[in-house]
Amino acid sequence: MLSSTPRPSGRRLISALGAAVLVVAGIATTLVAPPAAIAADGDQPSPATVGVATRPAGGDGRPDGRTRFTYSADPGQSVSDQVLVGNTGTQRQDFTVYATDAFNGQDGTFSLLPTADVPTSVGAWLRFDNGADRIQFSLEPDEVRLLPFTMTVPADATPGDHVGGLVASVIEEGQQVSLDRRVATSIFARVSGELQPQLSITSYAASFEGDWWNPFGGRVRLRYTVTNPGNVALAANITTGVRTWLGIAATGDRGGSIPVLLPGNTASYEFTVDGVGQWFYLNPGTTLNPFVESPDAAQQLPVSAVSRDTVVFAVPWTVLILAVLVTGIVLLIRWRRRRDEERAQQWVDYMQRVAAEEAASQVELHEASR
Repeated sequence: MLSSTPRPSGRRLISALGAAVLVVAGIATTLVAPPAAIAADGDQPSPATVGVATRPAGGDGRPDGRTRFTYSADPGQSVSDQVLVGNTGTQRQDFTVYATDAFNGQDGTFSLLPTADVPTSVGAWLRFDNGADRIQFSLEPDEVRLLPFTMTVPADATPGDHVGGLVASVIEEGQQVSLDRRVATSIFARVSGELQPQLSITSYAASFEGDWWNPFGGRVRLRYTVTNPGNVALAANITTGVRTWLGIAATGDRGGSIPVLLPGNTASYEFTVDGVGQWFYLNPGTTLNPFVESPDAAQQLPVSAVSRDTVVFAVPWTVLILAVLVTGIVLLIRWRRRRDEERAQQWVDYMQRVAAEEAASQVELHEASR
């Protein structure tokens, strides 16, 4: 399911999805423009709203519970299906329905190509009953239309997952700005052949953040880039931990996930591990456990986990300062003790010398008196 945003076009249309179209778990839902405020006296009629909905349909023309279109086909094979498009707004709307390709944004967001971009993958394989790659029609409020379509896989299609979306678009005209409201149901088409499911962590960096005076509280911020070099769309569960000397855990492992990353796409992520002390030597690491996120069990595949780690130095300044102070005090005490011992020894030597001189004087006087 895709969200919509404004888009620019001939008369300053603002792009509804462009590269920022979001697909959320491939679930088609309804987008309704927020109504303007109603007059306080209640006499003003409710403002018109715009609503667009798409949903996969079964052979009986009714929604069949699917959240996305999922196909497995051989090169050259055709697959027929149908989609329900509905007007959930309060006024008559003109619809444009077409297919396009999907991609991942820099942050991993699942998006569709801007309206003006020409699809080259699954978005180019779909045709409606009229043979065209898009179809236009009008619907009254609460009216729905069933659209049969055919997806034909090219004979030279590469093996693996080809992903896009079936888009329903409504232009909401304005005096200066018009909104292109787009809702889409995702399309996952797997072409038979050698499948290569894999993810890789292509860059991995970490930094320690915390108050210098608190040796027991801090956090490690991870920044890493994940690339899908294979030909299968994969999501992943994440396990992240931080270890210190002798592999001892500096904190408990943290779990997480990344959304579906399409073949050939790259995305960057940040992850923070809290509760990490200043152990000077820290060894943060992340393990990705990829999987095929699909309601179709037949599309599941075993995928190898991938791990990366790095080294971060977290200087325990408070401990270091205390150690310097304690060392200084110990050295001072030792110096004072050594100096006192030297002075005591000098006093003993002096007294012994004086005693020896007095004894010698007494001997000389005794001998002189004879």
